[in-house]
Amino acid sequence: MFLVTGATGNVGAELVRALAESGERVRAVSRSGRTEGLPAQVEAVAGDLNRPETVRDALDGVRGLFLMPGYGGQRQILAQARAAGVERVVLLSGRSAGTGDRDNAVAGYLIDAEDDVRASGLRWTSLRCTSFMSNALQLADQIRAGDMVRVPFPDVRTTDIDPYDIARAALSALLSDDHANRALELTGPEALLPADRVRILGEALGRDLRTVGLSHDEARADLEARMPKPYVDAFFSFFVDGTLDESVVLPTVEQVTGRPPRTFAQWARAHADAF
Repeated sequence: MFLVTGATGNVGAELVRALAESGERVRAVSRSGRTEGLPAQVEAVAGDLNRPETVRDALDGVRGLFLMPGYGGQRQILAQARAAGVERVVLLSGRSAGTGDRDNAVAGYLIDAEDDVRASGLRWTSLRCTSFMSNALQLADQIRAGDMVRVPFPDVRTTDIDPYDIARAALSALLSDDHANRALELTGPEALLPADRVRILGEALGRDLRTVGLSHDEARADLEARMPKPYVDAFFSFFVDGTLDESVVLPTVEQVTGRPPRTFAQWARAHADAF
C-alpha cells in the first residue's frame, strides 16, 4: 500500500494514476476525501496535513508515503509513519531548498520539510523541482478574455517541469531504493521565457496570443492580490534579485525515469481544454 497526500493536486493526482497503472494499492489523501477523477481501485481518504490525527489511521499497512511540504503536522505525521512501519517517504520539494536561505519564506518551509524527512528515521527522497508547467493555468482567465496576456518577470527563463514527470520520478523513488537518502534535482527539458510559453499556448489553441510584461511594481501588486506578501518577497528574491537560477536543464528526469521530460508544447496540447 502507498499513501499519497495532496492526492487531488497537480502532482498527487498524476502519482495516484501512475501507482494504480503499475498495479500498486493506493490510498489517496485529500482534505475532501473525494473519489472523482481517481482510478476505481484507489481508496480515497479525508485527511488534513495540519491535523496529524486525521492522517494516523490512513498509515496502517502503508509501505511508502508521498508527502507534501509546508504543513504544520509534517513532523508528527512522519513519526506516526515510522511507528506504523512505513519504510520510505518521498517529499515534494523545490530547487530553492538548495539555497539554504531560511529567511526566504518559500525556501524556508522547503528546507524545514527536508530537515524533517531526513530526521524521520525513514528512507527518504526529496524531489527538488523547478516551477511547474501547470502554473500556466493561472493565465486561463486572461486567455479566455482576449489575446493580450500580462505576465510577471518577463525576462526570466525557467525550465518548467510537467507534474507528470515529477510523479514518474516519485514513482521510481517509492518503488525502489535506488534514490534513497538523496535530493533529486528535477527540471523540464528547455529554458523558456514567459513569452515563449504564451506563444506555445497560442499554437495549441490556434490563436495568436501576445505577451505584455508587467513592471516590477505591477507584478508585485498582481501577486500580492493572490498570495501572502512574504511569498511575493520570496519570488522577487528568486527572479529579480537572482538568488535562484531555474534556467539550467538537468538530465535527472531521464536518468530516473528512463525517458526524457515532456515539453511545454506537449503539456499545452494535453491541457488546451483548460484555456
